[in-house]
Amino acid sequence: MRAISAILLLTALAARAQQDSLEKGIAEFHRGDYAAAQASLERAQDSPQRRSFLALARAAGGHCDAARPDLAKQFAETPDSDLRRLTGLALSQCDLAQGHYDEAFPVLARLKTLYPDDADVLYQAARLHMKAWNDTLFEMFQKSPSSYRVNQISAEIFEIQARYAEAAAEYRKAIEKNSAALNLHFRLGRALLLQSHSAENLALARQEFEAELSLNPGDAVAEYEIGQILLAGQDPAAAVKCFERAASLDPSFAEALQALAKARMDAKQYSEAIALLEKVVRLQPANESAHYSLMMAYRNAGRTADAAAQQATLDKLRQAPEGEFTDFLKRLGDKAPQQ
Repeated sequence: MRAISAILLLTALAARAQQDSLEKGIAEFHRGDYAAAQASLERAQDSPQRRSFLALARAAGGHCDAARPDLAKQFAETPDSDLRRLTGLALSQCDLAQGHYDEAFPVLARLKTLYPDDADVLYQAARLHMKAWNDTLFEMFQKSPSSYRVNQISAEIFEIQARYAEAAAEYRKAIEKNSAALNLHFRLGRALLLQSHSAENLALARQEFEAELSLNPGDAVAEYEIGQILLAGQDPAAAVKCFERAASLDPSFAEALQALAKARMDAKQYSEAIALLEKVVRLQPANESAHYSLMMAYRNAGRTADAAAQQATLDKLRQAPEGEFTDFLKRLGDKAPQQ
């Protein structure tokens, strides 16, 4: 009997020690002492929780190959939301560190579905896209340095940096190499407009948009851009035809619909303008200029109640958002950003 009691006591003590090792390992992990956490968890009794935190500790210590199988299993199977989040983040971090982008993308896609507002998840997704972009770009410059795509991507990078003259030069090089490629003439035209609205640049940009349309007659945005250039050149009748074609090519093209509505307003065709603007605000509920134009169209048409409702919507859109960042700006004496 004494022997049995001793065995039971030793078993209980061992179980207690293993439980203590689990709790200690989890605490060490949360403190960031990953090596100690791994050592403690390796002594703990096996369980899904122990396997999860051991895999997390191994991943945090740079041992991704050893951690990956358990991370993937726990991320797929654990009912614990916090553990699912942690194992998913660790799994994506391992994939990212080792350049396994194809494996990382579905993991982060699921994380974004499960935790759409989580800052850590969004940060990790941003890092993945940046890493994939940088590595692919480097590979592109290495393997096809003379292709028109290298000039195109160089131009797009210059655009991001607001170096529009350099962007235009790179787009021209790309067009020289492949004049039939879609979107190059459009991007060159836009770079010219971003560089300057001088009469010369407006004319050159129009030529590029027309060249784009010759390649792709269904390009609604190129039609719209030509319309805007015609407006700047004081040819509203021709501009309206472009806006009509753009809206016909893409009935959900809000900017073209709004430009067309303005033309109808100028012609005092208020019912037509209202129909167009009502569609715009359905497409873009936060479009302040469209709500303002619709309010004015209602007023001009004698629909005072509808105009008042639009004014209320506009006031709400213009109201500064509240929150810590807004309060911080107020303390600095800056104007809070408008939505």
